[in-house]
Amino acid sequence: MQTAERYIRLAHGIDAHEAGYIDGYGGPAEWAERTQRSLNTLNAEADALAASVAAESSGVRRMFLEVQVRAMRVKLRLLAGEALDYTEEVHGLYDVLPLKTPESTFQTALDAMNAALPGSGSLLERQDRLRGRVALEQGDILRVAQPILSELRARTAQRFGLPEGESFTLELVQDKPWGGYNWPLGNLKSRIDINTDFPVLLPGLPDLMAHEGYPGHHTEHATKEARLVRERGWYEHSLQIINAPECVVSEGIAVNALRALMDEQELRTWLTGELSAAAGLDPEDVAAFLSAAGAREGLNGVSGNAALLLHQDGRPESEVLDYLMTYGLNTPERARQSLSFIQSPSYRSYIYTYTVGGELVRAAMAAGDAGQIFGRLLTEPLTPGQLAQMAG
Repeated sequence: MQTAERYIRLAHGIDAHEAGYIDGYGGPAEWAERTQRSLNTLNAEADALAASVAAESSGVRRMFLEVQVRAMRVKLRLLAGEALDYTEEVHGLYDVLPLKTPESTFQTALDAMNAALPGSGSLLERQDRLRGRVALEQGDILRVAQPILSELRARTAQRFGLPEGESFTLELVQDKPWGGYNWPLGNLKSRIDINTDFPVLLPGLPDLMAHEGYPGHHTEHATKEARLVRERGWYEHSLQIINAPECVVSEGIAVNALRALMDEQELRTWLTGELSAAAGLDPEDVAAFLSAAGAREGLNGVSGNAALLLHQDGRPESEVLDYLMTYGLNTPERARQSLSFIQSPSYRSYIYTYTVGGELVRAAMAAGDAGQIFGRLLTEPLTPGQLAQMAG
């Protein structure tokens, strides 16, 4: 049995114990064996896979598979009921550490938002009034998304290339713990879902479409399927699993996807001009929101800190919710959605793929030719450790 087949069969065996472990699969159907096997059997399969990986002659392929298999072993330990320290869990699954952001960083961001947000009242009230003025009607979301996707796709094709035949569908969903999701379907296809539990805001739509589509998740998955699976026969890249180091790189790509295509001034001009007109929104409201959103980036570490409070420090849910509302400037409803995400068995430690992954990719791009480095990330199976080396 070849390495890729062992890898894919083991992932499906784990998924049989915890549905959702596999995020997407487009490889040979006969390898997608989900008959439930015992954890002892799966551990034996992991041993055989590790030996097969060690025999691989390609350094880059071996390095990728080594960190992935280590994460699979940790997942099997968790499924067996082993109680791991939360930091050990994060590091074992994602090959990164769950760094805590100082609350002083959040306070600085909140002070900046206070200066940027117009009107009177509490900071949350002013933020939410402005959010309401830049929210899209649900019936307009897909319509307004189309010119955004057209522009992003054209820029992605010109700067990084796109495999012939790639495409995705875009759908609206509800009752999810996330704002948007890309589901890899194989054959260069994806489905992108936008969660409408809370209003979809025009200023955030280009970033969402870049993150999930061009040149983010869809572009990465389709490009790697074309380059690594079809051209090189590395079928492990026909599979995406949710609790593994590959997610750090993938989310790092997605967090920086819009930045790879346009600078801040280009984005502001686009949003306050063509896109505000298409959405029927006041461009001054959009401009004000963008100014506050720039300050709000300093709150990106709030959910990670909340996860540490919950899972490492054992703080009660009520305290974690209060933390998410106080430092994340969230309503109780949005705070509960964030809490739901970090409580989910599949996502309880996933939050650091965004924060740490985003910083790793940003630092790697800053250390050299940003476009060239981003292009490498779309086409090569790099690990978090390799990203850290690239960043210096």
